[in-house]
Amino acid sequence: MKTLILLLASLCMANIVWAQNESSSYDQELADSLGADDYGMKLYTLVMLKTGKVVIEDKKVVDSLFRGHMNNIGRLAETGQLIVAGPLMKNEKTYRGIFILTVKEVEEAKKLLATDPAISEGLLDYELYGWYGAAALPVYLETQSKITKINP
Repeated sequence: MKTLILLLASLCMANIVWAQNESSSYDQELADSLGADDYGMKLYTLVMLKTGKVVIEDKKVVDSLFRGHMNNIGRLAETGQLIVAGPLMKNEKTYRGIFILTVKEVEEAKKLLATDPAISEGLLDYELYGWYGAAALPVYLETQSKITKINP
């Protein structure tokens, strides 16, 4: 009988602990739409952009490639394939910026990066890493567009 009471007490305590860990504001539909796991996270691809091996002396060509780079960023963001992009300050590793892509597979990321003229022409190169981050990251873009006064 003591064993049965201890077992029931243990089950009740486990149930209380479990209930305390569940979020009261959890939205299954939203989590599913964002591809979230039980922790509200998902896998992305982090792209570390770095200086490429090609040096182009013609400033007009360089400007054109970087204009294409910026246009490509906009296109990838519009299609939901890129959710974060931004430059890095000068550093010893020649890292130039980051992208966070919504793709999980390296091959998918490489295909997207091949559409960037600055990368395809060798002005920029990259390193790829799997990154586990907040699944809600894509919805910040909605707010960002409302607070951006000047578009690049």
